[in-house]
Amino acid sequence: MHAMNETTAATYLILPGLRDHVAEHWQTLLQAELPGAQAVPPLEQDKLSRAARVDALQRAVDAINGPIIVVAHSAGCITLVHWALQYPQHTQRIKAALLATPSDMERPLPAGYPRLEALEQGGWLPVPRSRLPFRSVLAVSRNDALASYERVREYAQDWGSELVDIG
Repeated sequence: MHAMNETTAATYLILPGLRDHVAEHWQTLLQAELPGAQAVPPLEQDKLSRAARVDALQRAVDAINGPIIVVAHSAGCITLVHWALQYPQHTQRIKAALLATPSDMERPLPAGYPRLEALEQGGWLPVPRSRLPFRSVLAVSRNDALASYERVREYAQDWGSELVDIG
């Protein structure tokens, strides 16, 4: 058997939500477990700016050689969809994406999360409903405080994602 060529192996790119990196969060733990996995670095300023988050994702994509598998969480899912619309010439680099429990940024979020006005000012609204140009699996929770099952099912349908109900 020949060893797999480094340029053909996909790099896992972790794309967190608005809270960025939290030490004991599953996405941070996953990054530590996946050899060579990388994460989009946290923003130091403009933390609610959709444009800044999309630009940070593009910089992370540019820094990776070869194909990429994106693991996005919460608002990171929405960031990825905005990125795919803004950088269609780079989407062929994405081999697949796991979209874990995207947040519904078009409806009021629970206390402690940004208000709709702040999300609108940050450029998040409306949430794009375009079909993603790469394979995606969307994991939906039945008890997520940030999005209803029905809304996330709509996202999956619009984005062309395979829906997986995680209960």
